[in-house]
Amino acid sequence: MEPVIPWQKSSFSGDQEGPNCLEVGVGRGTLLLRESEDPATVLEATGAGLAGLIRRLRRPSGLPQPSADTRQ
Repeated sequence: MEPVIPWQKSSFSGDQEGPNCLEVGVGRGTLLLRESEDPATVLEATGAGLAGLIRRLRRPSGLPQPSADTRQ
């Protein structure tokens, strides 16, 4: 039997009840992400992996990756 995952809608989805919400759940030591429009497709990430993805997406395109010695 599959474990029941309590999904939480992202606050960025607002008060919408439609099928375009990001939902977050917790797996065995990982974060689970899915779009409410396609709940069968689940992305799994560690906290560090998700934070790295968010940092990369926020960085303007075309800028080089900062080297380890220049990160703050």
